[in-house]
Amino acid sequence: MAAPVKTSQSNGSHTPTSELRLVTVPDFVAAKARGHRLTMLTAYDYTMARLLDAAGVDSLLVGDSLGMVIQGLPDALPVTLDEMVYHTRLVARGVRRALLVADLPFMTYQVSPQQALESAGRLVKEGGAHAVKLEGGLRSARAVEAVTAADIPLVGHIGLTPQSVRRLGGFKVQRDAGRLIEDALAVEAAGAFAIVVECVPAELAARVTETVKVPTIGIGAGPRCDGQVLVTPDILGLFEELRPRFVKQFADVGGVVRQAVESYCREVREGTFPGPEHSFR
Repeated sequence: MAAPVKTSQSNGSHTPTSELRLVTVPDFVAAKARGHRLTMLTAYDYTMARLLDAAGVDSLLVGDSLGMVIQGLPDALPVTLDEMVYHTRLVARGVRRALLVADLPFMTYQVSPQQALESAGRLVKEGGAHAVKLEGGLRSARAVEAVTAADIPLVGHIGLTPQSVRRLGGFKVQRDAGRLIEDALAVEAAGAFAIVVECVPAELAARVTETVKVPTIGIGAGPRCDGQVLVTPDILGLFEELRPRFVKQFADVGGVVRQAVESYCREVREGTFPGPEHSFR
């Protein structure tokens, strides 16, 4: 998506020594006009971030979904800003080319635009995020404006907003077309460079995508968004407590892990591991 990054050799020359292609915010925005479909996946630690980044994903999202898939909570509401900064810092160490976006967790931007700016600043300054994401359309426009006015790139999030799960009565499909369009336009006008559209009918998501100039990133929003995002443990079969309709499992890594651990336990108990080849003389 961007020109190869040139790294200096020890002799001081600027001959390219790698073909890393950094994905920047301008690249992300330009992808819509170019017809390049964007890919985004969640990451919460260095090891997985390194693997996803090397596989070529355009963007990594340190989502507050870590409350569920990492911490074992029923929802993301208890996740703190300190925890988000910590996990963002881990992921940043594994990123070489992907655009790194970090979620602003519940009650770290709703109090005031100033609070939103300070929280976003921590994710960038302490966590190493390239951009931040916050939920809400029209109701969050002032927070979006405050963050983007400080030159912190921001991704909006409309439709089903998981931090509103108590008000919504669960994770439900959002079908109010007027509200969704209004929210999308408000977030775009406030300065967001992309918008996540979650859990809305495919035709409605397509209307949003056609209405705004910035890229839309769908999750449970059909195929006509400008890109897609999913929770990595979902697509790898690592998280079984919740299986939304819109998730496709691309591999059964959970099954592979179980088989490997069963083999390890069996060999230790049988005395076949460690063998001579695993021992020092």
